[in-house]
Amino acid sequence: MLNLTGLRKTFFAGTPNEVRALQGVDLNIEAGSFVCVIGTNGSGKSTLLNSVAGAFYVDDGQIQLDGKDITRWPEHRRAKLIGRVFQDPFSGTAPSMTIAENLALASSRGRRRGLSLALKGARHGELRDRVAAMGLNLEDRLDNPIGTLSGGQRQSLTLLMAGLLRPSLLLLDEHTAALDPRSADQVIRLTQEFINRDKLTTLMVTHSMQQAASLGDRVIMMDRGRIIHDISGVEKDRLRPEDLLARFDDVRRANQLDESAAEMLRAQYV
Repeated sequence: MLNLTGLRKTFFAGTPNEVRALQGVDLNIEAGSFVCVIGTNGSGKSTLLNSVAGAFYVDDGQIQLDGKDITRWPEHRRAKLIGRVFQDPFSGTAPSMTIAENLALASSRGRRRGLSLALKGARHGELRDRVAAMGLNLEDRLDNPIGTLSGGQRQSLTLLMAGLLRPSLLLLDEHTAALDPRSADQVIRLTQEFINRDKLTTLMVTHSMQQAASLGDRVIMMDRGRIIHDISGVEKDRLRPEDLLARFDDVRRANQLDESAAEMLRAQYV
């Protein structure tokens, strides 16, 4: 399904601000798998997601999706295969357009058809039914601008839009981080429902240890541009948030020791 081989990405190469964001990442995700990616700030998890989405090209390595080499595909071309929900509830939608118009655009992604056609007849009824099934009481507000909704409502609709065409891959980029706890719980509930119902292959970046432990069938932990833990199967089933926190503490201690050793070496040559 998704195969990443030797991905490398360096920002500001050759400058004092050089950041080696990805350092030879290999990752294979089977169809229908739901993978959570965790890591400290700067670990490379968001860079990994952006490299798959096509926000930039990797410096080296290969990205294959559904057997297609998409490494050098531009972002708009990858969008035909990839659905994405961003951290900001106001990204990924057109605020001045109505709920119905936003949904129609999402349902027409990659197709040669006009917005008016997507809003007519059976298709309009289908979109209304999909909104009603979310249980947010928005099905009678389809003509309201989507920008008038709350963050939780808008993020829920963005999630629906990302999965309307059953993409080959769904990317979730900390999609509940900017929400209040109640709205976050609502979006997570819908996330589970959509992924389970449509068997969507999903890659989700999260800072929440609770989400990483309870959602999906696999957890990947990153540090300094590398995958350092890959948890699945029985180990994932038994995983608790405190287990992940303990691993984070181990990583922090190891990094502090590395920094201390580097400082000692530098001091010898001063």
